[in-house]
Amino acid sequence: MNFPEWLKPGAYGAVIGAAFIGIVGFTWGGWVTGNAANDRALERSHEEVVAAMVPVCLDIARNDPARREKLETIRGKSSYRQRDAVMDAGWATMPGAEEPNRDIAQACLASLDFEGSVDRSETKVDEG
Repeated sequence: MNFPEWLKPGAYGAVIGAAFIGIVGFTWGGWVTGNAANDRALERSHEEVVAAMVPVCLDIARNDPARREKLETIRGKSSYRQRDAVMDAGWATMPGAEEPNRDIAQACLASLDFEGSVDRSETKVDEG
């Protein structure tokens, strides 16, 4: 099939322009494929679920009758073993789950207040 001579520059320009727009859009324009967008959404939702479960972990830790001993055990571990100690304490096991979650344990560990973890009722001074 023969194209008119005057149509060729426009067709070449359209093809080159489309390729240029695609390259610029994916490199600098922030365009992503459907799979990349799905992966980002899954990662973001996982982070949000972990952040939402930290107060539950802290509440479990606060209400644990053996809290003081478990905190001493966690303090006694090296920094890279403390997450496992939080998991062993049972604080990272969410209600309804059968096993602890590593990401929740790490986030809970970051939120634990080791210095302020002593019961306030036991350290209260009688001022009266």
